[in-house]
Amino acid sequence: MQRDMTMDTNRIRQRQLEELTPRRIVEALDKYIVGQADAKRSVAIALRNRVRRQLLADDIRDEVIPKNILMIGPTGVGKTEIARRLARLVRAPLVKVEASKYTEVGYVGRDVDSMVRDLVEASVRMVRGEKVEEVRARAEARATDRLLDALQRRGSRSSGRMQSISDAMAAVLQQRPLEAEPGEEPSEDDDGRESLRQRLLAGELDKQVVEIEVEENRFLAFPVFSGQGMEELGINLQDMLGGMFPKQRRRRNVTVAEARRILLDQEAERMIDMDQVTGEAVGRAEQSGIIFIDEMDKIAGRERTMGGPDVSREGVQRGLLPIVEGSTVMTKYGPVQTDHILFIAAGAFHATKPSDLIPELQGRFPLRVELSALGEEDFVRILNEPESSLIKQYTALMGTEGVELQFTSEGVAEIARIAAQVNEQTENIGARRLHTVMERLLEQVSFEASDISPTSVKITAEYVREQLAEVVKDLDLTRYIL
Repeated sequence: MQRDMTMDTNRIRQRQLEELTPRRIVEALDKYIVGQADAKRSVAIALRNRVRRQLLADDIRDEVIPKNILMIGPTGVGKTEIARRLARLVRAPLVKVEASKYTEVGYVGRDVDSMVRDLVEASVRMVRGEKVEEVRARAEARATDRLLDALQRRGSRSSGRMQSISDAMAAVLQQRPLEAEPGEEPSEDDDGRESLRQRLLAGELDKQVVEIEVEENRFLAFPVFSGQGMEELGINLQDMLGGMFPKQRRRRNVTVAEARRILLDQEAERMIDMDQVTGEAVGRAEQSGIIFIDEMDKIAGRERTMGGPDVSREGVQRGLLPIVEGSTVMTKYGPVQTDHILFIAAGAFHATKPSDLIPELQGRFPLRVELSALGEEDFVRILNEPESSLIKQYTALMGTEGVELQFTSEGVAEIARIAAQVNEQTENIGARRLHTVMERLLEQVSFEASDISPTSVKITAEYVREQLAEVVKDLDLTRYIL
């Protein structure tokens, strides 16, 4: 049955991927990201090629390697958001790492292999979550039965009648009250098991306290020397030693609502095969994984000095090269091949340029996409069009306290104009400037919301200028506040 459910899941996933044409992928990205059509097209084509590869015959499938992408553009234009939304769209394992935190072998810092280990961990969490959803209905039924047993045991203990001296001694040793408070605990005699089940499912007993038995796994984390350095790996001693040491069990007093969650997790854990989860997760990481490497420009540049902050830049590039080319990385779930992992790198490249990367690494990112800077018109669209735009976010936040925000088109245009102006006068941080401008604009309303509600606040162009005029006029103040 487990294998049949896995096959069904794979068929559903394959059908979903087959329906994701490049045009539909771009349309989905348009809901959250304004502009940057070239970048969207490139990632959509790269994703579609991964689907096409899965449909090839075995003899040619392994020869088709992903075309890695290098996105070049200033900060705040949507590079990271494209990769993040793409992963959610296809439910592929994705990790976002920063190139600047890695160091050459021999220096303090993380080695580049850890990005692959992070990807496998993300894949295991994803597959495990899917397996839990598959068995959730059966796990909930078992968890409900266990919870009913615990409730009925408490009900029988609360009758105040001790059946034997051993029962009395057990109650004393476990520090249980000999008599329960009236109305606190359900009793099988009063309701019957089915009646108790109905009350439990209806949520009537959620706030009552029940004693359950929980299992505890012992984890030990210690440094392990890997091929290129020392990596912190969590080791589950229970998995290593098998049944040599039984799982520790202890009793906890928790609410019925909390007990339902704990027991559901326990039952689901028992019903899924972690070996199967691990095998599928490693395969998914190898065949569908995406690693997004941000701040690629921070490791660009050839070594010109013998020390200082630029040391090991080229060393990090050379450490990254075999992973991007295709190699085997050892993880606690077994060896992982990186030949078919899609790498998307991004960087502003203000002080450096892509040609400052070593030639071998440049050749491993054949697709170059340049993202354009955002202007005033783009800011207006960003404030209005995305499904989770800033205006919708702030309107919902203030609505929780009875304050209704009404943004006029002129007010939105003025916000965009001020954000673009500040970007020109100071450092251009793209759409991130809208966050600082909006926070400053609504600072007074946010502070007084609980005192003035219920009310309505209209955000007009005059209101925007009134709140931000002094800050925008004083350039020195702008540098520190906006």
